[in-house]
Amino acid sequence: MMDYHILIVEDDRDIREGIEIYLKNQGYTVFQAADGVEGLAVIEKETIHLAIVDVMMPRMDGINMMMRVRELGYEFPVIMLSAKSEEVDKIMGLNMGADDYVTKPFTTMELLARVNSHLRRYSRFLEMKNGRNAENEERVYTIGGLEVHEDTVEVFLDGNPVKLTPTEFKILLLLIKSPGRVYSAEEIYERVWNEQAINTDTIMVHVRKIREKIEMNPRDPKYLKVVWGVGYKIEKQ
Repeated sequence: MMDYHILIVEDDRDIREGIEIYLKNQGYTVFQAADGVEGLAVIEKETIHLAIVDVMMPRMDGINMMMRVRELGYEFPVIMLSAKSEEVDKIMGLNMGADDYVTKPFTTMELLARVNSHLRRYSRFLEMKNGRNAENEERVYTIGGLEVHEDTVEVFLDGNPVKLTPTEFKILLLLIKSPGRVYSAEEIYERVWNEQAINTDTIMVHVRKIREKIEMNPRDPKYLKVVWGVGYKIEKQ
């Protein structure tokens, strides 16, 4: 089993240490930080496979830390922690590149389930990205000027590379493999997360972020279309 390194960024010491106990019991190596500044310092020194980041923190909050993590090119999944009163911050965090969120108060089992799910997907993402084999024909899906390379985990638009998070890549790959087919938000969630869809709000946010990266005009998309009341699809060209 791979030795996964998890970073907890939370200004409440009791919450931080409580999460650490449960994660260590699962065999994970855990690092702690009290705010975004400390969190970024840990990321620069250690190999991190997943981060659990609180939204409201002193010095640097979770939103600004999330922005910096993605700007620096780190691709590991990030789970945001937010209070119910921080709905706007929750959506903003997803917009900045977070992969998921857990609302306080949460149960330990709920958080562990999310952690395990994201680590499974990230592990497959790394295997796909690092498992390039020149002897095998590469699986490339092309619609117009959009190219998705499944084996090398790369996306190109009109020949220019597009940087997606692992979650965004999984969603785009699912849709482009069956152009014209409409997937409901629930089906996308279950296919990408490999678990029953309970809350699909994240799908809408991820689709919006993908559009911002692959569409000339996200308000009038050429590739990633919404079928109102039904779901999402990649348009046949």
